[in-house]
Amino acid sequence: MSHEPASAALDGNEAAARVAYRASSVIAIYPITPSSAMAESCDAWAAAGRRNLFGEVPVVMEMQSEAGAAGTVHGALTTGSLSTTFTASQGLLLMIPNMYKIAGELTPAVFHVAARSLATSALSIFGDHSDVMAARQTGWAMLCSGSPQEAQDLAAVAHAATLKTRVPFLHFFDGFRTSHEIQRVRLLSDEDLDALLDREAARAHARRALDPERPVLRGTAMNPDTFFQAREAVNAYHDAVPAAVQDAMDALAARVGRRYGLVEYRGAPDAERALVLMGSGAGAAAEAVDALVARGEKVGLLTVRLYRPFPARAFLDALPKTVQALAVLDRTKEPGSFGEPLFLDALACLAERGGALPRVIGGRYGLSSKEFTPAMAAAVLAELGKPDPKRRFTVGVSDDATGLSLSVDPSFVTEDPAGYRAVFYGLGADGTVGANKNSVKIVAELTPLEAQAYFVYDSKKSGSMTVSHLRFGAAPIRSTYLVGSADLVACHQESLLERVDPLERAKDGGVFLLNTATPPAEAFAALPAAVRRGLVRRRMRLFVIDARGIAAAAGLKGRINTVMQAAFFELCGLVPGALDAIKAAIEKTYGRKSPELVRMNLAAVDAAKAGLAEAPVPADAGPEGGPAPRLPAAAPEYARRVMAAVMAGRGDDLPVSAIPADGTFPTGTARWEKRGIAAEVPVWDERWCIQCGKCAFVCPHAAVRVKAYDAAAAQGAPAGFKSAAWRARDLPAGTRYTVQVSPEDCTGCGLCVEACPAKNKQETRLKALNMETLAPAPRAEEGRRWDFFEALPEADLSAAPPVSVKTSQLRRPLFEFSGACAGCGETPYLKLLTQLFGDRLLVANATGCSSIYGGNLPSTPWTKDAAGRGPAWSNSLFEDAAEFGLGFRLSVDQRRARAEALTRALAKTVGAELAARLCAPPAPGEAGLARRRAD
Repeated sequence: MSHEPASAALDGNEAAARVAYRASSVIAIYPITPSSAMAESCDAWAAAGRRNLFGEVPVVMEMQSEAGAAGTVHGALTTGSLSTTFTASQGLLLMIPNMYKIAGELTPAVFHVAARSLATSALSIFGDHSDVMAARQTGWAMLCSGSPQEAQDLAAVAHAATLKTRVPFLHFFDGFRTSHEIQRVRLLSDEDLDALLDREAARAHARRALDPERPVLRGTAMNPDTFFQAREAVNAYHDAVPAAVQDAMDALAARVGRRYGLVEYRGAPDAERALVLMGSGAGAAAEAVDALVARGEKVGLLTVRLYRPFPARAFLDALPKTVQALAVLDRTKEPGSFGEPLFLDALACLAERGGALPRVIGGRYGLSSKEFTPAMAAAVLAELGKPDPKRRFTVGVSDDATGLSLSVDPSFVTEDPAGYRAVFYGLGADGTVGANKNSVKIVAELTPLEAQAYFVYDSKKSGSMTVSHLRFGAAPIRSTYLVGSADLVACHQESLLERVDPLERAKDGGVFLLNTATPPAEAFAALPAAVRRGLVRRRMRLFVIDARGIAAAAGLKGRINTVMQAAFFELCGLVPGALDAIKAAIEKTYGRKSPELVRMNLAAVDAAKAGLAEAPVPADAGPEGGPAPRLPAAAPEYARRVMAAVMAGRGDDLPVSAIPADGTFPTGTARWEKRGIAAEVPVWDERWCIQCGKCAFVCPHAAVRVKAYDAAAAQGAPAGFKSAAWRARDLPAGTRYTVQVSPEDCTGCGLCVEACPAKNKQETRLKALNMETLAPAPRAEEGRRWDFFEALPEADLSAAPPVSVKTSQLRRPLFEFSGACAGCGETPYLKLLTQLFGDRLLVANATGCSSIYGGNLPSTPWTKDAAGRGPAWSNSLFEDAAEFGLGFRLSVDQRRARAEALTRALAKTVGAELAARLCAPPAPGEAGLARRRAD
């Protein structure tokens, strides 16, 4: 009996976790992006006492590593519990040893994986199939979902099929695509899920538990006389998997009406060319196939859902007999292989069928969540139609190194013309993403419209750009790619207009919403020239709102999300009474926490409606003008070629040749980024400064600096450049002292002001440093002062007393302008480390925040001194920083020992005295190190 249960707007992570939690008794977790939300949801549900299908509150245990989580699951399974975990990337690889054991012991289990790139020459938190493909030999069945709806439904299929077959399942979906994409999901009720799970099979699993009442032995050691036979004894269990999975899919369809197949075909029944792929890319490929079939082309798409065991019969049955050419797309790369995994499986399947084979070509797409669009799928189908297509290819990159890439026609567009699309540009931690997630839920709950939200994050932390892509419409949405033609584009942070072209994704005649303090009558003229030209050329309407001012007036300083959300609903018209829905959501979210917080947010909603205004867009874009180039001519080639493209949001356009093949990048590049994200920056009042250096000491981004220098060096200083006489005897008379901020590198955290102990004796609420809002012109003037400050010579500290807080800050930091969160508590220590030892520092970095703010492209804060020396940095894996660093230590010691041995052997040539001096430890302090280098 079929029925349609309730629906909710969920992302793929939560959709899968809802099933995993209800079908499990023991859940071992270790968070890793982008799967962490699954573990976090289960942990929260258990803490709230939510029960599973068996009437229990599952035990949720956070472990010390992914390997530990897998071991715990193995133990729970061995003793009769139904158990699960969630992981991705290297985390999955750390689980592989236990996965072999679990599969070898024929133990039902499901791991849910938000599939993610494996770290190679670089780490990536984004998605492809390289992690799950590394696990394909473990003996686990592998089932792939391509949307949040499928993530829920196929999670249920996996839990049902593993109980039936005793073969463990790896249920995976694309990380940072399906895992974070929000859609309306038709929910499986407890009754639906219970009907799919075979209770007798679950009881049989419990009866196989290790139990001293029924003692048995597992985990034995075998010799050559029996091991081979043991491996072959499992064949029948794996052979039964495809039928069991299809049975579970059919049972699901009988309950809720949604049908799935092991391999599904879409397209012309007499197709001559077809694509094969799995995962979220199927949505974009399906749109391309539908559009081409409508034009009369004989093309099709095979979507593989069950990948292990490879469903050969289902694959051949789904493939139209008329297909003459097949292109298999893999979202992974296996260097040195004849082809990628899905390609090889498809090829072997066709070869075993015998008879005339279609032409089969294989290609790669979408690595590390690289965009995959219908135009790219159409390009592959076009290549298939050529007399001599490329046998191996890539699509989505420009390969000017090995010539594998296909050209793509950007005019091939398949967006639903009746749908509504919106794109929002914001900064991490400004509330934009959260507000848009809430907006999708409001639309999904209050209208019959389908809704989709997808978010493009920078892997850096708060302060980096986020772009939200929202779709709404009456028809089902399967567009698993970024919005290319938006009805509304909103820019929540005015500073972003200097970094990206927000109108490149706007449709002609659309709406541009800008958060700005500029009055409506002056707003157009204040825009960068490129934005003005875009508004005029596209015949767009411009709306402005002072969200920051409205939020501050309501007592929500810096939290503009409620204001901008209200403005969006006022402009889009999708939900009648949307502002009332926002207010209800505010009451629900904050009602128990703080009535005052509720009042402030409600006031912000009302003020947003009143503060939204249309700004006139003239027929003429006005003078060219525009900002100065973000990267000056002095920037190195890497910065101008690679950084500039990435900073402008055009990193996808970089050719293969632009990226170093071995992942070795220059240091000292963060200085060229100049994000300009601070609304307020510290301003120095030299009259009250006690020259303690604490402001620079605590600055997380090295954007506040101090220098002591000879007064003559300050000649030619720009207007407004401040200095004071040096207040100590350890530097020569006539020394001047300056505290200077880089306004384009400051994040506005205010830690320097908090740390400042010097009070303004005329106005006690002020200090020697005070946060101030800088308009564009004063900000530019302060930038010129910073440039002059940087050019000042460094102080000679050779005669200074031992290092202190004060004197340490007179040394140039070799860690500057990182992408860490505003107010970060870690980076001041790294900065200080480089001020003390930076010119001789090797860094073996762990993976986590420090690897992202320290080594995330396009820039790095680790830099060099005037002599070209500075920290050399590397990151290995997720959990081996100590061992990695030990390797550094052993290697350096070994190289030093060899150098000393060679020096002693050459003592007669170089002189015994010099040889002895070189082999002895250097004299302590900077002076001793300088003398040793001079030797």
